[in-house]
Amino acid sequence: DKELYGLNQAPRAWYERLSNFLLENGFRRGKVDNTLFLKTKGQHLLIVQVYVDIIFGAIHENLCNEFSKMMRTEFEMSMMGELNFFLGLQIKQTSNGTLIHQHKYIKELLKKFGMDSSKPIDTPISPSTRLVIDDGSPSVEEKLYRGMIGSLLYLTASRPDIVFSVGLCARFQSNPKESHLKAVKRILRYLKHTPDLALWYPKGCNFNLVGYADADYAGFLVDRKSTSGTRATNRYTAYSEWLPLLAVGSTPLLKVEKITQAIHTRS
Repeated sequence: DKELYGLNQAPRAWYERLSNFLLENGFRRGKVDNTLFLKTKGQHLLIVQVYVDIIFGAIHENLCNEFSKMMRTEFEMSMMGELNFFLGLQIKQTSNGTLIHQHKYIKELLKKFGMDSSKPIDTPISPSTRLVIDDGSPSVEEKLYRGMIGSLLYLTASRPDIVFSVGLCARFQSNPKESHLKAVKRILRYLKHTPDLALWYPKGCNFNLVGYADADYAGFLVDRKSTSGTRATNRYTAYSEWLPLLAVGSTPLLKVEKITQAIHTRS
C-alpha cells in the first residue's frame, strides 16, 4: 500500500519504509536521535541524517558513492553535491575542517529590524543589566518583540555567545517594555560587530570530552530563581538555562547540571 503525499500518515509511512531499508542494509539507528543512522565499514563511519531529504556524509568519498548506489536500487534519488547550506546554516568544508556560520542570516536580521545602520558594540549584554517585568518604562509592540526573540533564538544554533542574553530577554515576551527592547537591540548591535564568528570543527582531532558548569544564586530579580550554564568541548555544546526551582545553594546545581549535560553529550 502507498500513502498519498500530503496526508497526515505519509511522513510516518515514509520514515518506516526508509528506516527498515537502512536497518536491513547494516545500519543502526541512533539511540538519542531516531532520524540518525550509522554504519561502520572497517575503521570508517557513514552517517545518514533523515530530514525531509536525506543528508549523508563520510570521511571517504567511496562510502558516499556506495550509499548512493544502494539507495538507487530501492528509490528514485538525485545527488545535490556537497552540503554548503542547510536551514539557514552556511557550511564550508575544507581540507583542515568544517566551518559553520550564519553570516547571511545575520545581515538579513539586521536589515529586517532596521538595525543595519546601528552603532556596533562589543558585548551582547552589560554585566550590570538587571531586567524586571515592569520598570515603569512604556510598553512596546509585542508582535515585534516576539519576532526579534524568535529570530535570535534561531541564530543560537551557531552562536553560543548570545545564548544567555537571548534567553534572558525571552522571559519578557508578554507585555514587553522599552528596557527589554533596548536589551534585544543591544544583542543585534553586538551581532553587527561580530557577524563573522563561526563554529570551527578541525579535522582529525582526538576525542577528549571536557565539561564546565556554573550557576548564579537566586539571580533573577523577578522570582529569585537561578540561571545555570554548561559547556562541553570536543563535541561542542553550550547552553544557558533558567532553572525551574528555587535553590538553597549553587553547589548542588553545578553537580546536577554538569552530570546531566555530560550524559546528553556522550549519548
